Amino acid sequence: MIRPVLQDREFLADVRVAQAEAGSFHLWWLGQSGFLLQWQGRHLVFDPYLSDSLTRKYAATDKPHARMTERVIDPARLDFVNVVTSSHNHTDHLDAETLGALLKANPRLELVVPEANRTFVADRLGILTELPRGLEAGHKMKLGPFTLNAVPAAHEQLECDEYGRHRYLGYVVEFGPWTVYHSGDTVRYPGMLDWLQRWCIDVAILPINGRAPERRVAGNLTGQEAAQLAHDARVQCVIPCHYEMFEFNTATPDEFVAECDRLGQGYAALRAGERWSSKPA
Repeated sequence: MIRPVLQDREFLADVRVAQAEAGSFHLWWLGQSGFLLQWQGRHLVFDPYLSDSLTRKYAATDKPHARMTERVIDPARLDFVNVVTSSHNHTDHLDAETLGALLKANPRLELVVPEANRTFVADRLGILTELPRGLEAGHKMKLGPFTLNAVPAAHEQLECDEYGRHRYLGYVVEFGPWTVYHSGDTVRYPGMLDWLQRWCIDVAILPINGRAPERRVAGNLTGQEAAQLAHDARVQCVIPCHYEMFEFNTATPDEFVAECDRLGQGYAALRAGERWSSKPA
């Protein structure tokens, strides 16, 4: 099994050390699509999956979710988080064990979800429907220093509820002089570039596990497609994710790296538990 670069006590120590670097923001890959963002002592977590709930759920089925990478951190130890997102209702992006532990450790935590999913989220987590903060594509929300803008995601199609609200979202987060885009699970869809070019995106976090019918799960961008999308959107740095978690649904970053190099696209291919830091503003 893959061991994270930083894990448990060493991971938390690095989070503390990073706070002293004035003018920079920091990202840590938590595995799958989960990332911890730190800016001036405030913390936002994108789509964390920090349990073995799916491995247990599918253990006796024909679609086992065998874990490839050890857990970076017990979510109960992340007692400094201000905001957490869920891009959609799949368990690796809306895990009751992970989010329940985060909510318990952070009583004032703000949970941001697609408005179309708010009732589902509350039911899964056993919380009041009013507690999750619902967003719809084209709308934004300011929480502390973070302004979250919602954009559609297509996993593998754009999907809306009966009120026309998107069930899959990405989040463009603005803070200080920086802008970070976390796409959630998505493929490229018509009009996607028009959405993204509303901002000057410093960092885009994109899935690269691709699409394969034999997996029997909705697919995502391939590595080549992720590099091309970042290039077309004029992103400064693109970070790949959604791989090296489950054996049946993964990819290597080799194609992504090769395409970024070919395009001259800035990128950072992290390992689980590894930190990426911006240059001071």
